[in-house]
Amino acid sequence: MMITLQHTHRQILEDSKNWVIYLMDFVDDFRYHRNPEAVKDSFPLADERMDAMLAATASQLCSELGIQIPDWLWDVPHCKEPWFASGMESLRALALVQSPAHFRLRKIFVLENFLSRA
Repeated sequence: MMITLQHTHRQILEDSKNWVIYLMDFVDDFRYHRNPEAVKDSFPLADERMDAMLAATASQLCSELGIQIPDWLWDVPHCKEPWFASGMESLRALALVQSPAHFRLRKIFVLENFLSRA
């Protein structure tokens, strides 16, 4: 069964402590199936950071895979304050330089390998 962005959003809201697990499950599944249906339905805005993170991730993956970014993703607001997702002060400068465009647009700063999987 394909994991959708909407389902991932719901999981993260229910168990925010483990948000990275749910996000990376979506990343792996989307890369595997390459199905635009996984991102076609919007989710209700509920958490500024997580909403922006999911939108940035989906947009980045769509760009990577040559899939058209659904219009609704552009309507998800960016973070009001910059968010350095690693939470590590020592990585801030590196994240500022390396963060992919779809994340920077939403004021989210991650390392270039954030969506990489071993």
